[in-house]
Amino acid sequence: HFELTPSPSLALAQHSLATELAPAITTLLTRAETHLDRLERREQALRAKAELQAGRLGQRSGASGASAAGGRTTPGGKGNGGGGAGEGGKEAKLRMLKQKKERLGYAVERLQLQSQQRQRQLRMSVSYAGQDFQ
Repeated sequence: HFELTPSPSLALAQHSLATELAPAITTLLTRAETHLDRLERREQALRAKAELQAGRLGQRSGASGASAAGGRTTPGGKGNGGGGAGEGGKEAKLRMLKQKKERLGYAVERLQLQSQQRQRQLRMSVSYAGQDFQ
């Protein structure tokens, strides 16, 4: 058995429910948006970190292969001629300079990534500050 209610009382009930729930819904939506923004920033940071580590691994494996190949050919070069000692010193110096160049490259790359991350953080803090005033 159903009772019929007049349409004005239904409309009034719907309106009161909407006014009660609207603030809670907007609060939940803003919380979800901020959480998604945080997750997006974290994903970007993790991707940048992964790219940096992958680059380092790639450079290390390439450098270790080159140094291993250089190590194998150097003794043969010294054994073939009497003037090999001078070239051995040059090869060692060249190897040291290449390692220094690689270290400096890592440092530059790390500083660039830090700079990008700080710029992102600054942009996000500025955008959040702008949202507070709206």
